[in-house]
Amino acid sequence: MPGPLDGVRIIEMAGIGPGPFCGMMLADHGAEVIRVERPGPVSATFRDVMGRSRKSIVVDVKKPGAVDVIRDLCRGADGLIEGYRPGVMERLGLGPDVLLADNPKLVYGRMTGWGQTGPMSQAAGHDLNYISLSGALYAMGAADEKPPIPLNLVGDFGGGGMMLAFGMVSAILSARGTGCGQVVDCAMAEGAAVLAAMFYSMIGSKIWDGSRGTNVLSGASPFYGVYQTSDGEFVSLGSLEPQFYAELLKRTGLSEDEDFQHQNDRAFWPAMQAKLTALFRTKSRDQWRAVMEGSDVCFAPVMSMQEAPSHPHNVARGAFVEAFGIVQPAPTPRYSESQTTPPSYTEKGADADAVLADAGLSADRIAELRAAGVVG
Repeated sequence: MPGPLDGVRIIEMAGIGPGPFCGMMLADHGAEVIRVERPGPVSATFRDVMGRSRKSIVVDVKKPGAVDVIRDLCRGADGLIEGYRPGVMERLGLGPDVLLADNPKLVYGRMTGWGQTGPMSQAAGHDLNYISLSGALYAMGAADEKPPIPLNLVGDFGGGGMMLAFGMVSAILSARGTGCGQVVDCAMAEGAAVLAAMFYSMIGSKIWDGSRGTNVLSGASPFYGVYQTSDGEFVSLGSLEPQFYAELLKRTGLSEDEDFQHQNDRAFWPAMQAKLTALFRTKSRDQWRAVMEGSDVCFAPVMSMQEAPSHPHNVARGAFVEAFGIVQPAPTPRYSESQTTPPSYTEKGADADAVLADAGLSADRIAELRAAGVVG
């Protein structure tokens, strides 16, 4: 069967980071995503996994007639994704008022760091800034250290791209039922805050003060953390529940150690932490895997991105695939009936003629656009 988003058409104004991630998620699950790219050179070696499984057209928005081309594309689309600063699309003549007048069912997805309104809406920023404002970054890391930089997973991709993909699908479902499109205002700072909802509930319930390194899930507990092994590698433990903690003690030989008889008494945690630190350094990562992997300890080796695709569980699940010369995460989640889209790579601008013809432009008109440099 086709993907669950089969029949959905999305116009993606090409950008970087969270916008392409949103487009990837929609394309992975069967949507036809047409990427409108800017003119410019193409790297001979770099292939962006987040740009997979798209159709591609190059349009120079600075050329006369370019706006009309994009409007033509949007007339037959379910949604549009753009990630410019607030006001840029309006200045181009492609704001939501224009495109929704052309196509009242259009869902207009807007990706920004701060949102379309508010005193910081026009300020530049990046993932680290957005998750700072959300409260999420403050709570990460050890108590006596500065907050770590958690790649750009929380703001750009979790609070941004994934949140916008969810918003797009939700609004498209609404438009199909009501005939009314709308604007989806996705702010990465707010999305990152939503990802931290559980921790806000802990603060509001007075069971955690929000300080760094003091939460059970942020490194305070000895049975939920990362330990170094004798070969300089690392393993992770998540033995939170009593039955999993008991399994940890059994497999480490610590069941009779008095310090470990008081799992949730913080007074014993420093001693427990020290003993586990020393213990894990007595074996290599693979030796600990032989002891714990697949058990109810809640254990996993900390694997690099180069190693992860070859882990037996990932291999058995087909969690990674190789496409256009790159080993990459396979589309997920998976479905009992529908099929996700196998990753593929399209050369920049390769689909221009087909995309424009599908939008109703004649061959002569397409030739005129190419001659004028509007379409590359």
